Amino acid sequence: MSETSLFPQDFLWGVASAAHQVEGNNVNSDTWFLEHLPGSMFSEPSGDAVDHYHRYRQDIALIAELGFTSYRFSVEWARIEPEEGLFSLAELNHYRRMLEACQEYGLTPVVTFHHFTSPRWLLGIGGWEGPRTAELFARYCDRVMAHMGDLIGVACTLNEPNLPWLLKSFGIGGEEPEDRGSAPVWAAAAERLGVPASTVAPFQFSSTEVAYQVKLAAHRAATAALKARRPDLMVGWTLANSDIQSIDGGQEKADQVRRDVNERFLEASRGDDFVGIQTYGRTVYGPAGLAPAPEGAATNQMGEEIYPQALEATIREAARIAGIPVIVTENGLATEDDAQRVDYLRAAVGSVEACLADGIDVRGYIAWTAFDNYEWVFGYRPKFGLIGVNRDTQERMPKDSARWLGRCAQDSRQARSETAEQDELAEQGELARHA
Repeated sequence: MSETSLFPQDFLWGVASAAHQVEGNNVNSDTWFLEHLPGSMFSEPSGDAVDHYHRYRQDIALIAELGFTSYRFSVEWARIEPEEGLFSLAELNHYRRMLEACQEYGLTPVVTFHHFTSPRWLLGIGGWEGPRTAELFARYCDRVMAHMGDLIGVACTLNEPNLPWLLKSFGIGGEEPEDRGSAPVWAAAAERLGVPASTVAPFQFSSTEVAYQVKLAAHRAATAALKARRPDLMVGWTLANSDIQSIDGGQEKADQVRRDVNERFLEASRGDDFVGIQTYGRTVYGPAGLAPAPEGAATNQMGEEIYPQALEATIREAARIAGIPVIVTENGLATEDDAQRVDYLRAAVGSVEACLADGIDVRGYIAWTAFDNYEWVFGYRPKFGLIGVNRDTQERMPKDSARWLGRCAQDSRQARSETAEQDELAEQGELARHA
């Protein structure tokens, strides 16, 4: 990072979490339901997670102590509306207390209204292909805003609505409705819900055209609901945008995936206040489809190439296509080697700085993730956290990466403050000379 900071004074330096991944015992959610089905794609259940539900206050204090200025977290629809039309005042108060804690410790809360998980009852009425879902989601967003919208700093409607199309290009999920009954997990879900397997459509795994239209309608209806309560609130959605590349013979496939996963969602973002970009690396396609990591390349815990420079490409793509401000709402590395994570973060922050130097409006860099937590189908094995967690004791253990990025936040703010002070003194001197 340069001595004269290019980062704006109000730039969001933060870490992120998602309710299901950290809170624990999200028993009314569709994901909890799927974790415990025969043939589940989840390698293990989420269980207690890292008990952030009860430990949020000390966790928020720790994030602030490390030097960050923002915390991105999600509110859990399955807790707030555990049965259709039944809203829990206790859970609404819980999340309001989280927001109050953020304000108390000087953190700008970036709130995600839907981070993959939905109430189990929604899965029984069509999930993210259901005709009522957009309306029901907007109603939930309105109820949350009525209770705590005055405390929210930035609002994200949906997290990674485009991810299922990227997973489909990897050969993961993407079954058409008529084929779902042949997949053991969807057949088991349908049997327990008492519905046809063709209607089982959870957010993370639905990549039909109907799912696209429902998610887009939900985002727009939610945006309208949030803006009705607070017209000044910055509202957008967050996208899983890989840097999509090709080698000989893979251009056609890369172009198709880029269109399906990145470009059409960025085009749909036009008119929003910002778009959240969530990039971890590049995706390279060859003549046989997804290409393996280059021989000798360093890889993360999932065997994927470590390629931090992807972030600069996706920020530039988002700015070019969407034409609105960008917030990096997730970026990080799954590794047990924290020195490797620091190197990755250093390169990523450099990418953001390069974009700022070229006049691109980037409003924040929020690392994934605050804690070593539950990583969906991978379970607890991948370690993305800047803060380690002993899950036997739930002890929090900040890593050098957390301290490094927290110092970046403080150094950039100090540099910007000193620059502003110098500019003010220079202006005063110029006025005095002309007096």
